[in-house]
Amino acid sequence: MRSKSPPLLPIFRSRHQADLLTLLYLQPDREFTITELAERIGVPLTTMQREVNRLLEAGLLDGRSVGRAHVIRARVPGRYARPLTELLTLAFGPHLLVEREFAGLAGTEAVAIFGSWASRYLGEVGPPPNDVDVLVVGSLPRADVYEAAERVEGELGIPVNPVLLNRERWTRSSDPLVQQIKESPVAWVKHLPEGEG
Repeated sequence: MRSKSPPLLPIFRSRHQADLLTLLYLQPDREFTITELAERIGVPLTTMQREVNRLLEAGLLDGRSVGRAHVIRARVPGRYARPLTELLTLAFGPHLLVEREFAGLAGTEAVAIFGSWASRYLGEVGPPPNDVDVLVVGSLPRADVYEAAERVEGELGIPVNPVLLNRERWTRSSDPLVQQIKESPVAWVKHLPEGEG
């Protein structure tokens, strides 16, 4: 069962429209058939056709025929591509999925996104990220972490790279990996207690 969706920004006509734009603009090099889009977003095919047609008419999507199929992609480059991608990243970024899948795992003490996605989320200018790097601090089975990463990856459609560290290693200032993460932008999803991270 899917968890409750985050509140919808009032600038989008519907949740389906926001989900469609997020899926396409955060993967600008990918093309999807309308059937694939309907399945990924979980709406009837007729609903997806209406949403796609509206966005094609508005100039936010591009479409082309491949045999009998019609494939859709984000209009990138385009007049609205950069600001719309930034807005969708901020409003519907992976932090929501990462929180849902990682923060509640037994033994998890802290969770954060680092790397390129965190950089974009925190306002640094750059290209759209190609993957999501997730830090998990705690004592839990590695298999649980990788299964959570697979679930998030399945929804985002891009690789999710988890790094599992126990608290002792995370607080060790001499560890090169820890130094690298701490010196880069980090978007915390679940914090360690104050003074412990």
